[in-house]
Amino acid sequence: MLKIRNILMLIGMLLSPVASADMRVSIGIGLPHVSIGINVPAYPQLVVVPGYPVYYAPRLQANFFFYDGLYWVYQDDYWYASEWYNGPWWVVAPEVVPVFILRIPVRYYLHPPAYFTGWRLSSPPRWGSHWGHDWEQHRRGWDKWDRRSAPPPAPRPSYQRQYSGNHYPQQVERQQELHQQNYRYQPRDPVVQRRYQERTAPRTPAQQERQRAPEERNSRQQDMQRSAPQPQATPRQHDSPDATRAQPPQKGGMDIQRSTPASPQQGRPEVRDSRPQPQPGTWPAQREQQKPRSQDQ
Repeated sequence: MLKIRNILMLIGMLLSPVASADMRVSIGIGLPHVSIGINVPAYPQLVVVPGYPVYYAPRLQANFFFYDGLYWVYQDDYWYASEWYNGPWWVVAPEVVPVFILRIPVRYYLHPPAYFTGWRLSSPPRWGSHWGHDWEQHRRGWDKWDRRSAPPPAPRPSYQRQYSGNHYPQQVERQQELHQQNYRYQPRDPVVQRRYQERTAPRTPAQQERQRAPEERNSRQQDMQRSAPQPQATPRQHDSPDATRAQPPQKGGMDIQRSTPASPQQGRPEVRDSRPQPQPGTWPAQREQQKPRSQDQ
């Protein structure tokens, strides 16, 4: 009976209104980018991590943070970021994760992975041993900083509280529009600045058209070059009819004239046949008459 009573009490607690919506984390898909395995149905409670410019969500069983104007989630060995509390999310490479995200103490990871076991709760995760020597060399000094120089935490985007459930904007363009209208904070972290600008300042259609124009022009030029007829080689000077006619008479000039392309008049039969033809037998007689004369000379 005691066991049944405890079960009924547990069911009653789960069904009671005290279990608010932001405590439930379920499987979800962060379209159109990636699925991170969580779904936050309502704007979560965000509490500052003492001494850090970072918020965490104490009522979410997830590694959920807010830093410098962006939400950050560590899930399945990947860091994700988004402008809105329920995505869509995009992957952030370990090499560019902001240092203050890396410095969050282990105790604020409310859904820590198994390899966090045994690590000091007041210290940051041992990212160097997890991501390897190359990463540690690239991010050298990430865990050494003056706590007195920590910047103040960014303001929370509380305007998103009114967008939950079916009212949550699904289109990225609509999210960016609302974010720009209601959240005037400018990030300080260089990594976040680049990410923030990529998401909050998308290219306008005119900018996209200007970007595509050079590529389209180059493509059209290449197509025209491929489709255009190839220019014929310039004829050499001795093959040109004009050059042939300009040459001085040579021995064997009759052969050169025959190899020269005939003009339209030369190609007409009536022109060739209009010249007077010698009568048969006249040329031998003329040669006979010329022989004595040439000998006398």
